[in-house]
Amino acid sequence: MPVTATAAPLFDLPYAPLAKRPLPAGRPRDWYITHNRRLKAMRLAIALLDSGIYLPQNAHNRRIRATAELIGIRPPSDTTCHMVRTLMRYAR
Repeated sequence: MPVTATAAPLFDLPYAPLAKRPLPAGRPRDWYITHNRRLKAMRLAIALLDSGIYLPQNAHNRRIRATAELIGIRPPSDTTCHMVRTLMRYAR
C-alpha cells in the first residue's frame, strides 16, 4: 500500500536514547523507583503527544501500553499510566 504525501510519520525512528549516567548513591530505594517511574512517564507522555493524543481522557492504559511497545520500552504499570495522564493534564 503506497504512502500518501500527506501522511506524517508518528515517530522519527530509530530512536537513540541519551547516554545514561549513574544515579546518586545513598538514597532510599523508593526514591529510585519513583525517579525511574517519572522518567518513563515523561517518555510515554512525549510519545503520546507526538502521535496526536493531546487529551488525558484519550490516553487509556491500553493505548499507553501500545505506545510503550512501539517505542521499545517495557509495558508500564497502572500507576505509571496514571502518572502519564497526570503529566498530560498539567502540561496543558
